[in-house]
Amino acid sequence: MLALYRDRYQGFNVRHFHQLARREHGVRFCYAFVKKALPMAGLVPRQQPRGRHRRRREPRPCFGELLHLDGSRHRWLALVPDRWFTLRAVVDDATKHVLYAQLHDGGESVAAIMTALRTGLERYGLPLALYTDRAHWAVHTPTSGSAPDRRHPTQVGRALARLGIEHILGYSPQARGRSERVNRTRQDRLVNELRLAGVTTVAAAHRYLGEQFLPGFNAEFGRPPADPSSAFVPLGRVELDQILCVEDERVVSRDNVVTADGVPLQVAKQPGRRTCAGLRVLVRRHLNGHHSLWYGTRCLGRYDNRGRPLQAA
Repeated sequence: MLALYRDRYQGFNVRHFHQLARREHGVRFCYAFVKKALPMAGLVPRQQPRGRHRRRREPRPCFGELLHLDGSRHRWLALVPDRWFTLRAVVDDATKHVLYAQLHDGGESVAAIMTALRTGLERYGLPLALYTDRAHWAVHTPTSGSAPDRRHPTQVGRALARLGIEHILGYSPQARGRSERVNRTRQDRLVNELRLAGVTTVAAAHRYLGEQFLPGFNAEFGRPPADPSSAFVPLGRVELDQILCVEDERVVSRDNVVTADGVPLQVAKQPGRRTCAGLRVLVRRHLNGHHSLWYGTRCLGRYDNRGRPLQAA
């Protein structure tokens, strides 16, 4: 058993190693024995005593009542040690199930956050509340260390408000303790499993996440909710394309052009108007990179990522 850990599973935590050793290699030792044997052999560090006593927050009773959205930047692909990736995950508070997990090359962009939200909304529906940290995409903070300014919502904050999802912010490391513990567990297990599976690309990592890691992770750490009823609300006729996007106000120039993200968008002649110059319009950059122009509820045009018209407004 010690040789198996030393030669094949170096870096795995004791519980993770014990599960794989029993399942894959027929090891019959109980967990308590393995937990003592590995530290005594110097293969894993001895467990440190816990800190001061804290009162545990009870999970929400219903599936979909509260979701946690968090990103963890780490060297997730151990076989590509010079590259950092961000694992973005959505976890249900009642069941501890990971509903979404994807690796992204880079930091926490608004588009990546909205993509995670959209995937979950299309699959499960609208949750009652979303819990996040106070990252730049989540809330506007005027100065470092100051209170967040809810009067000036971010793009994600605006989208959550329009969807009717309560946005709960974490104000301390202790408040985010549950998310941090799950992140540490994922780091400890996923990095080692990806290394063992020989994964070296993001595409292969996504396949492993969906087919191998998440089903096993949810089966082991998930639990039934205290209340069997679901709190998710069906999407119905909600147009996610017009909500989960980057939205900015612009003024149409005299030549009927609006510039967004450095891309000129030519406004076509509109029925009943001689010109659109001077109008205050909304420019929406969608998750696929396309743009659309809106004056109230009227769409003035749709464009690809180079500003070329896609169809008549």
